[in-house]
Amino acid sequence: MPLRTWLKAGTTAAAVILATATAATAAPVPTPSTASAAAVVTLRYDDSRAGGWEAAITAGVASWNASVANVKLVEAAPGTRAEIVIVATTGWPQATLGPVRPGRQVRVELGSQAVAQGYDKTRIAAHELGHSLGLPDTKPGPCSQLMSGSSAGTSCVNAVPNATERSRVESAYASGAASLVRTDGRILVDAP
Repeated sequence: MPLRTWLKAGTTAAAVILATATAATAAPVPTPSTASAAAVVTLRYDDSRAGGWEAAITAGVASWNASVANVKLVEAAPGTRAEIVIVATTGWPQATLGPVRPGRQVRVELGSQAVAQGYDKTRIAAHELGHSLGLPDTKPGPCSQLMSGSSAGTSCVNAVPNATERSRVESAYASGAASLVRTDGRILVDAP
């Protein structure tokens, strides 16, 4: 067999082997359902007017970020518009009922009146953030329900959403769907 035939056959075989190896090791192309299931909605919060609540807000944000996979709360950079504006007040805690949409804005008021009566700051912060994420109150309710709020009593320090609460938030933000959900702008006041 002439050298030219050997080279042509060898080049063709090498191309086939390379193509086969590449196809076998390449990452699968995500399908639309896989890509949308992995969508994460990022919501920025501004706590620059929530003096005295910084540690509670940090812990409340961490609780939500550890509990749900498709929505993440991040601190807004100075001068950046935030979806969740958090302020300290002297009244009862209250918040706009969400779910807040990216580019929209809700307000959370962390009231010192509840702290003065013995309620836990971290639970208050996580609870009010839950309203921003679309969860209403579940009063009366046990301490195991974050959204039971003040009805769980002052001894309750649970700041972690339960499975039902996590599921409702995940559903509200599924595939970025929060951008399609309208909020009614109701303010929920969490006085006992």
